[in-house]
Amino acid sequence: MAEKDKVHKFLSPVGTELPVKTYPLAPRLDTIDGKTIHFSITGEPDVTIALEKKLRADYPNVNWTQKKSYTPMPVMLSDEEMKTTDAVILAVCW
Repeated sequence: MAEKDKVHKFLSPVGTELPVKTYPLAPRLDTIDGKTIHFSITGEPDVTIALEKKLRADYPNVNWTQKKSYTPMPVMLSDEEMKTTDAVILAVCW
């Protein structure tokens, strides 16, 4: 068999990619005054105490809510909280 008649087969190192469902970004808020912003903290919540105090002091007209979790998964918002919350800040601290 001549060298030019040989067939070489290779596997792609990329593998098979499954389709991913994408979602558009939410529109930005024009102002945060009077809005409800949820502060979701995961990991070690004590690290974010200074950030939380600064945000509350700099934006006193914002209704701040929060949930803290010592696990890597954030505490999910309830259906009622999702209806009344305008934005979420997720802080992951490890």
